Amino acid sequence: MNIPFIDLKTQFSRVEEQVRKNMDAVLEHGAYIMGPEIPALEEKLADYCGTKYALGCASGTDALTLALMSLDIKPGDAVFTTPFTFFATAETIALLGATPVFVDIDPVTFNIDPEKLDKTIEAMKGAENGCPLPKVDGLTPKGIISVDIFGLPADFDAIKAVADKHDLFLIEDAAQSFGGEYKGKKAGSLGKIACTSFFPAKPLGCYGDGGMCFTDDEKLIERLRSHRVHGQGPDRYDNVRLGITGRLDSLQAAALLAKFEIFPEEVELRDKVAATYAELLADIDGLTAPSAPEGYRSVWAQYCSLAKDGEHRKRIQDALAAKKIASPIYYPIPLHLQTAFKDLGYTAGDCPVSENAASRIFAIPMHPYLEKDQQKYIADIIRNA
Repeated sequence: MNIPFIDLKTQFSRVEEQVRKNMDAVLEHGAYIMGPEIPALEEKLADYCGTKYALGCASGTDALTLALMSLDIKPGDAVFTTPFTFFATAETIALLGATPVFVDIDPVTFNIDPEKLDKTIEAMKGAENGCPLPKVDGLTPKGIISVDIFGLPADFDAIKAVADKHDLFLIEDAAQSFGGEYKGKKAGSLGKIACTSFFPAKPLGCYGDGGMCFTDDEKLIERLRSHRVHGQGPDRYDNVRLGITGRLDSLQAAALLAKFEIFPEEVELRDKVAATYAELLADIDGLTAPSAPEGYRSVWAQYCSLAKDGEHRKRIQDALAAKKIASPIYYPIPLHLQTAFKDLGYTAGDCPVSENAASRIFAIPMHPYLEKDQQKYIADIIRNA
């Protein structure tokens, strides 16, 4: 049975006519950079998330970079984040000369643990509570990037309370969670700035790279717009600050406008696929399937379960591979242990929950067009393994 990990072909068959129509319009008007599709997409997605402003950009990584630049992050600043995420979350902090400070995760949601976050900030302020810190002197706590991992929003009430207590900004890394919800609020509306990605494999993806920032702050949106185009001021040839080339291509916005028309339905279909998996996997010994707490809605960017241990995971992955079913690991090496951050001085054991999850986690196919018989086939392979 051929079961794609992500089925973009079936999706394209649904939107092909509108995608081609929208792209033909771009080819006709010729405004390939910052064409009329950009503000149209920004308005639609800001309205969907419930924010005043949105800013299209070249990638999810650029979205995070722009957010940090607009908040004036610089060398000597500390930004607290999770080690259990894609590299870009912490990479953007370091690229601006600031220091990522890693905080371990909740074992159920895999998102940053608010209690550990508070204790880590207190440790940086001098509390002797045993929380691991980077081996960098003179850091000033400035902000938090909380990640909505695998499509599930983090506990923003608790995280925001910590941010307010310590007077830190809060960025929501919603690269995987666009379409998700937290207590009636959409992902993308939960931080001072929220950032998402339109990488093709995301719940709402384009046909290349793309991203977006969301905010309610008028001053911040103006700074974001400036940083997006080399720090441009009112006069396009007078750059008032440093920036990047972070623009979203018109062709990508055209594709996203077409795909967004079916996106709410796809979110519902993802929910049904996840519910079917939960039922099929519930009785498998040693396997912990993912779940969404009450009041949360995951968009199931990935469907990641925990095996009993590394050996159990290998048996499952080998069995799936034998049937040509992908089961990638998100994420095998937590960020605090990656080579690029070795100078921060973190060691194994500093974030034990993240390290344990990395040793047991694996993903299985997840997309809106999975059929129940395909899911049963996958579940039976796992059970037999």
